[in-house]
Amino acid sequence: MPYRRIALRIQYLGSRFYGWQRQAARRTVQGVLEEAIASRAGHPVTLYGAGRTDTGVHAAGQVAHFDTTSGIPAVEWSRVLNDCLPEDVVVLASAQVPDSWHARFSARWRRYRYLILNRERPDVFWRLFSWQVRWPLQVEPMAEALNSLLGEHSLEAFRRRGSDRPHSRVQVQEVLCQRLGDLISIEVQASGFLYRMMRLLVGSLEVVGRGQLSPAQFVHLWQHNDWSQMRTRYSAPPQGLCLTDVGYAADPFGQQFAHSPPFWALPTEPPSALRSPATLAHSCG
Repeated sequence: MPYRRIALRIQYLGSRFYGWQRQAARRTVQGVLEEAIASRAGHPVTLYGAGRTDTGVHAAGQVAHFDTTSGIPAVEWSRVLNDCLPEDVVVLASAQVPDSWHARFSARWRRYRYLILNRERPDVFWRLFSWQVRWPLQVEPMAEALNSLLGEHSLEAFRRRGSDRPHSRVQVQEVLCQRLGDLISIEVQASGFLYRMMRLLVGSLEVVGRGQLSPAQFVHLWQHNDWSQMRTRYSAPPQGLCLTDVGYAADPFGQQFAHSPPFWALPTEPPSALRSPATLAHSCG
């Protein structure tokens, strides 16, 4: 039987994974999925993901693909894999795609969300999905600073050393920073993301929210890669970050998903933007 290319839409809790990418003697999302797929396909496979999340980072809408000669129908792969995957990984959907389609290189954009729990008391549920910041943060200057990233820029200031990417230019398509009760949600949709980009960005926005860096100083920071206004450059912790969606010219799965950490922990009266099913997939929770 000839090879067919199968695309998967995947959710996972990153807490017990050493990131997406396969590593020897370490539990990774790619490794767990490849093992499960191979056990059902009857041959080894290589799984290609749209994004390579770090240790502890979650995904609600990761997309990946593999090639197989198995006769399992494309739409059945999600059910077949969920029967043998561990509880912290779920395949939401599966579909056959053209041989020229690639989960990473065919993607038009990726969208990440970072959640900050901004209150003095911890929360046993949200500690899995957020960074608790005990001192009050002002969202308005954080949003103003974040908006300055819209457009295509070199974002070398938000790239950690060790990246093999040849350049640091990124097209930032959409941004959103808003408060939902005790939660602050920061979302960025871009053509691609640099190594540790979101976590370095959120770490800087937290300093803006504290009032120790103005929006204008933030703009100077990233435009000139000048960190002299900050005492230290640091990444926000991984558990607050989630890859929520990946966009393509045509959705290979043909259906909508609510890509989010659990909505049951949101305030009982969320903003009106969250009430519409049409906006739920890109809302904050």
